[in-house]
Amino acid sequence: MSLTMLAAAASEAAEPIYWVNLGLKNYLFRIGSFELRWYSLAYLAGIVLGYWHLSRMIKAPGAPLAQRHADDLFFYCTIGIILGGRLGYATFYTGGSSEIPSLWAHPAELLKLWHGGMSFHGGLIGVILAMAWVAWRNQLNFVRVADYIAVCVPFGMLFGRLANFVNGELWGRVAPNSVPWAMVFPDAGPLPRHPSQLYEAALEGALMIVVMLALFWKSRARYRPGLLVGVFTVGIASARFLVEFFREPDAQLQRFAQATGLSMGQWLTVPLILLGLFLVARALGRPELSMRRPIEIT
Repeated sequence: MSLTMLAAAASEAAEPIYWVNLGLKNYLFRIGSFELRWYSLAYLAGIVLGYWHLSRMIKAPGAPLAQRHADDLFFYCTIGIILGGRLGYATFYTGGSSEIPSLWAHPAELLKLWHGGMSFHGGLIGVILAMAWVAWRNQLNFVRVADYIAVCVPFGMLFGRLANFVNGELWGRVAPNSVPWAMVFPDAGPLPRHPSQLYEAALEGALMIVVMLALFWKSRARYRPGLLVGVFTVGIASARFLVEFFREPDAQLQRFAQATGLSMGQWLTVPLILLGLFLVARALGRPELSMRRPIEIT
């Protein structure tokens, strides 16, 4: 076979995967006009599994909080995720240079969660405020509380990104012919694209679950305040920064990405990476907590 024929054969595009042929639905069941959507279940599953794991973690030596504090965190972090995610979307992804009218100018639209639109960074801010409130109210060490919460967050990230894939939303950029798993998504045109939702599920979810669980259960990281939350922050932000190269920028922020060279998601991860590196360096530069002195739980 000549080199020309080999080159021609190599250049032939494999038949792409069509998302519609996977038989996925964005809801578990429907009763009349009511739909129980997988995205809602993903949030619920992530929160419940995180609460269950946090309850296990605080039974291990060195816990900085008690079960009643975990109960408070479960309640307030749930509120923080929902409100923060929605308000973050309104702030970062509508108005300004975007092509979507600012949701801040239409307060009634902010309440319509079923229309979609949640921001990871906004949800993160909501969780931080929730942790700060519980820590202040109960006189707990905020950094140590953040360490324990950080171990549980990747569960929600995994479920959330899988739900994005099931919904056929937040697809990736157009993929070259050499990507055999490229998919044609509904409403994304006829060209095959990267299934970036699965990339995020693997990096922000599955990989971070393995890393964080190993650090907590197989090392002494819990005795270095700030180390767990620092590793989580660097890991989750770096994963998001990397995946954004394969993820299609939000339609309303295409011009912003072209003008700045980076997407909105990437710009928002830069300060998180710097903060995470600072927390890791600070934690490693200080002596670990002594196991001889019991940690007081108020």
